[in-house]
Amino acid sequence: MLLAYVDESYNDNFYYMAALLCPDEHAQDLVSALDAVVTRATHDYANVGADAELHGYELFHGKGCWRGLGRMPRALISIYRQTLAAIGALPVHIIVRGVDRRRLAARYPSPVNAHSIVLSHLLERIDEYASKSGHRAFVIADEIAPAEQWQCRDDLRLYRRSGTYGYRGHRLTQIVDTLHFAPSNASRLVQAADMVIFLARRILGEEDTDPRAMAANDQLWGYIEPRVVHCWCWQP
Repeated sequence: MLLAYVDESYNDNFYYMAALLCPDEHAQDLVSALDAVVTRATHDYANVGADAELHGYELFHGKGCWRGLGRMPRALISIYRQTLAAIGALPVHIIVRGVDRRRLAARYPSPVNAHSIVLSHLLERIDEYASKSGHRAFVIADEIAPAEQWQCRDDLRLYRRSGTYGYRGHRLTQIVDTLHFAPSNASRLVQAADMVIFLARRILGEEDTDPRAMAANDQLWGYIEPRVVHCWCWQP
């Protein structure tokens, strides 16, 4: 069984989602490795709590659980690096999908939900990867508003029955049960997906223009790049 952990990252211009595909027999290994990153940080820095969440935005900007390191950018980068190294060291695979929100709005006169579009593309790729690797996939996503959760589950039922939309549209057959949602602060593996997609958005969206920041981002991405099996942003 593949456990597919899903999270999103977006701004006014782009909407991205990532799936971290972890074989069930390695899930606890990754949890332990990520727990160790936080334990090490609590030992090295007195102002980091044992329940600190590995959250891309907060680590990048020194906010939330990591605000005590706000003036220690090297420490924050080191923790980000350790997290991605832990992910890359295990036999997981990563799928990244996105959409250009500006072009989406320009092409379609009525409002189109970027989350629904990107999720459908991501589920297609999860289903395809699971089929090719001879697995079923169980999908756990970061918690969203209850009404949106119901919509996502309804969409999955439709994709199973009638197929997804677009030129790659097909019926999803490998995703078991329904979509499950978990609060990120309770799941290290949802946090892992968050760390991946936040960095992916910054790189793919070309948000950093300083050569030093770009080089640092590329170095971080290098820890997980061999695990990426698909990465694409739709330009409508």
